[in-house]
Formats: sequence, structure tokens, C-alpha cells
Amino acid sequence: MSGYPQNPSGYGAPPSSQPYSSAPYGAPAQPYGAPSQPYGAPAQPYGAPSQPYGAPAQPYGAPQPSAPYGAPQQTKPPKDKPSSAPYGAPQPGGMGGYPTPPGSYGSPFAALLPSTFPPGTDPNVVACFQAADRDGSGIIDDKELQTALSSYNQSFSIRTVHLLMYLFTNTNTRKIGPKEFTQVFYSLQSWRANFEKFDRDRSGKIDANELREALMSLGFAVSPVVLDLLVSKFDKTGGKNKAIEYDNFIECCLTVKGLTDKFKEKDTSYSGNATFTYEAFMLTVLPFLIA
Repeated sequence: MSGYPQNPSGYGAPPSSQPYSSAPYGAPAQPYGAPSQPYGAPAQPYGAPSQPYGAPAQPYGAPQPSAPYGAPQQTKPPKDKPSSAPYGAPQPGGMGGYPTPPGSYGSPFAALLPSTFPPGTDPNVVACFQAADRDGSGIIDDKELQTALSSYNQSFSIRTVHLLMYLFTNTNTRKIGPKEFTQVFYSLQSWRANFEKFDRDRSGKIDANELREALMSLGFAVSPVVLDLLVSKFDKTGGKNKAIEYDNFIECCLTVKGLTDKFKEKDTSYSGNATFTYEAFMLTVLPFLIA
């Protein structure tokens, strides 16, 4: 792609021998033993009884069938008495009666750790970062990152820049170092190639079906309802054109990937279900809303 340096074989760069159909850098890697379908697709839990032969498949998320006739009725658990404490306030005794462990929730404003360029980083990437780092501090802020990316014909809104910084640093300090800058740079190259692959008519936009295919190729299976919400949110016309341009496509991918990664941290069994405390839920969602 014109205007971009060739990807080195160093940290963060997709291997040059890797076929295009492989998952681009930044897409969630399938852990050993995980199901091969994209995350979010229905999967049969380990040990669950299989459907009888000839029986229709149970849709993902459908209510469980009722108990057979004559089976003992399930006893409903007693309802907890309403608490006078505000919703979300810590319960007495911490987590389920145990003391709340220190550092249970990471602060989204934690300080960014110093970093260096990975070995083999393209000199053009280094020069691009150094040109933006005017004070030579080894860290650039959101405005400087926006300028640095624009120098390679990648014009992004400040919100997209903030999401990039949050996703690659896991903090909301809105500063980024050499290591994270390199990851951002090469990931954007891969996502640009992904966008162009599905922009078959070269209109500079992708519609809902193309967006679904693009997200599937990155490893995210979203429902039609979620897909419609994404298109309505990231279509610059407010959903009238039913299409997303490149910069909003990047913001869409960052949002889906970021929220999915946070969810998967709690969904350790890859079942599509997770349990969040109120605090953890707020800390998961809010950084994407305030970017």
C-alpha cells in the first residue's frame, strides 16, 4: 500500500509470508483447544447433553426446555431483602463474604510504563514517532499521534485516536510510547487492507453485509441486531446511507475488539457468558464511552 513502509518481521508486524486470509495483527488469537468458530458464535459446552437424533437444534440464547412432566419442581431461591445501600455500593464482607482483594480493579488512568522500539522496527516508523515527539520525552500525546498518523495519509478523528491509545496502552492517560506506537502503526496497516478487501466496489465505504464479513474475518461473530446498531452508530449520515467509511470502520473495529477482549477476560471458558460486578462492568464500558 502506497505511503506505508514495508512491515518488518519484528514485534507487531504480520509475517511477510502470511497469506492475506489469515487473521490480521490485533485480531484475537484462538487459544489451544478453543473452538474454531469466531468468538460469539454458539458452541456446545463441554459435557452438555447432545440433542436427540432428528431433534431441531436449539438456537443460541433460546430458553431452556421445561422439565419433563412429573419431575420435581425447582425450588426458587429466597429473595434477598432490599438493601438500603446505594446500588453498586460495596456489600459488607467484600466479595461474597470474603475481603475484597487489593487491586481488584485496574485504574483506567494508570501511568504509562516507559517502552522502546521493538527490534527490527522499520526506520520510517521510528522517524515518524521521533518527528511527533518534539520534546524528546519518548512519549507522544493524542494530538501528536493524530498528526503522526496523518503524515501517512491516515486521517482520524480525535475520538478514534483516543480509542487507539486506550486499546494499545490499557490506560486513559492519552499518551503512547514507542512500543505501542509501533503496534498501532502495523495494526492500522492490516485493518486498512481488511477494509479494502471488503470494499469491493472501491466506493470508500462498506455496507452492513461487508461489515459483517470484515468482522468475521477478524474473529468476531455479531448478531444482526448488533450489526444494525454498529452501522447506525458509525455511519456518518446517522444510518441513512447504511455504510461506513474507513476512519469510522477503524473506530467500529476498535470498539468491537476492545469490548470483546474485556468480556473474554471474564469468560474464561469461552462459553459466551460472563459474570461482572457492577464496578467491573462500569470500568469495562465507560472508557469506550468517554474516549
